[in-house]
Amino acid sequence: MSIWVDADACPRVIKDILFRAAERAAIELILVANQPLSTPPSKYIRSVQVMQGFDVADNHIVQNSEAGDLIITGDIPLAAEAIEKGAIILTPRGESLHKGNIGPRLTMRNFMEDMRSAGQISGGPATMNQTERRDFANKLDQWIAKNK
Repeated sequence: MSIWVDADACPRVIKDILFRAAERAAIELILVANQPLSTPPSKYIRSVQVMQGFDVADNHIVQNSEAGDLIITGDIPLAAEAIEKGAIILTPRGESLHKGNIGPRLTMRNFMEDMRSAGQISGGPATMNQTERRDFANKLDQWIAKNK
């Protein structure tokens, strides 16, 4: 089992939690981005830099992950594809995405995208808070305990 990270938009605090967990649990952690990434030296942690382009990193993750792998992403279309492949999805805010909740999330994401493109909504998500960080770390630990 591996942990894949959609690293372009993943908050630094979440990457730090993942780095510590990969070392502690001796589990493969792969960060995928279209820009160079700084990672600590470790035999368990690696980064993959893909070419620039729409969904290139997402496609790399979907093509190279396997059923049962954990994927860290807030990207709903990526999550939907990975769920179909049998991956486990955890957002950086600690929310589990699965077959039971991805459909409505994808519908809402598309609706909000339409609203933004029409100029009805601006801005992005709120800054992560301590509770969300703790939720993420707890769910990550649960996945590791279940899969080690």
